Amino acid sequence: MNIVSAQLGNSLYNCVRSNLIWPLWTRSHFTYYPTSLGTGKRMNMFNAINNAMDLALDEDKSALLFGEDVGFGGVFRCSVNLRDKYGSQRVFNTPLCEQGIAGFAIGVANTGATAIAEIQFADYIFPSFDQIVNEAAKYRYRSGGLFDCGSLTFRVPCGAVGHGALYHSQSPEAYFAHTPGLRVVIPRGPIKAKGLILACIRDPNPCIVFEPKTLYRAAVEEVPTEYYTSELGKADILRHGKDVTLIGWGTQVHVLLEVAETAKSKLNIDCEVIDLVSILPWDTIAICASAKKTGRVIIAHEAPLTQGFGSELASYIQEKCFLHLEAPVKRVTGWDTPFPHVFEPFYMPDKHRCLSAINDIVNF
Repeated sequence: MNIVSAQLGNSLYNCVRSNLIWPLWTRSHFTYYPTSLGTGKRMNMFNAINNAMDLALDEDKSALLFGEDVGFGGVFRCSVNLRDKYGSQRVFNTPLCEQGIAGFAIGVANTGATAIAEIQFADYIFPSFDQIVNEAAKYRYRSGGLFDCGSLTFRVPCGAVGHGALYHSQSPEAYFAHTPGLRVVIPRGPIKAKGLILACIRDPNPCIVFEPKTLYRAAVEEVPTEYYTSELGKADILRHGKDVTLIGWGTQVHVLLEVAETAKSKLNIDCEVIDLVSILPWDTIAICASAKKTGRVIIAHEAPLTQGFGSELASYIQEKCFLHLEAPVKRVTGWDTPFPHVFEPFYMPDKHRCLSAINDIVNF
C-alpha cells in the first residue's frame, strides 16, 4: 500500500510539475549582469562583504564589528569566521535593540574608533532613526567641528527577496536621503559592495550601505582580493545609448540592463543605463549629461512611488534639463502600498513594466 501511494504521489507530482509556469514560482525577478575587471577571486556578494570587513578589521586595530547575531556570522553570513579571527572583544552580538546599536555605534565613532554596525534588516532601522538622523548626522555641525561621527558605517540588508513580505522587503533609502551629514550608497554586486564598504569605513562622515539581500548569493563576480575603494557620490554608466536614459540602483540595475537589451533587439531603441550607486550625495553631473544627450529619462526603484528617491531625480532633471527633454521624466516603482507577500510579482518594477515605460516615453 505504501509503495502504491508513493508511486501515485510521484506521478501526481511529475504531472503537476510538467504543467507549472516556472517563472511565476521563482523568487528572482531579474537576470544578474556581472561586472568584469578581468582579475580576482570568484565571490558572491556576501563573500565580498566579508572580505571587505576582514581587511578593515586587519588594517584598523580600533575597528569594531557588531549587531544582532553578527558574532555568529549574521543571518546572511556576512561576518562568518570574523569573531574567531579577531576575537569577541572586536566582533560581537548586540541585544535586539536597533536604537541601542546605533547609539553605541555613535559613541564608538565619537571616541575616535571605527564602528561597523549591522542593522539586521532595513525594515528594522526605524527604531534607530532618531539616533542616526538627529545625532550621528549632526554631531560635527552642532559641536562646531570639535566632535564627529566619522568612521561610522551602518550595513543594512534591504529590498525584495521573493518571500520577505512587509517586514523584510522594504527599501527606505529616501528617508535618509533627506538628511544632510549622511552618506547613503547601494551596491549592485560584489565588486561594488566591497569597494563601497571600504570607502565608507574610511570616509569622515557617517555612512549607510544598503545591501540588496537578494544579491548576497545571486550576484557572483571575480573580485580583487586586495584593499580598494569605490568613489562615493559617483554614478556608473553601464551601457551607453542615445535614445533613452534608464536610471536605477541596487538590484533594479540588472532589471534595466535586461530591458535595455530587449528594447534594442525588439524595438530598435538604444538605451543608456546608469547605476546611481550613491543616493546621498548623488551624481548630478552624470545624470544631467545623459538626460541632455537622450532627451528621455526613466527612473526605476523598488520603493513606493510617492516621495521615493526617484521624485528628487525627476524634479532635478526637469529643472536643469527641461529644454533638452523630449518627454516628461517617467518613474517605474513599487506601488503606494505596504510590501505584499504573495502579490510581490505584481508589486515589483519588473522588466515588463519598464519596457512598457520605454515604449510610452519614445511615443510621447
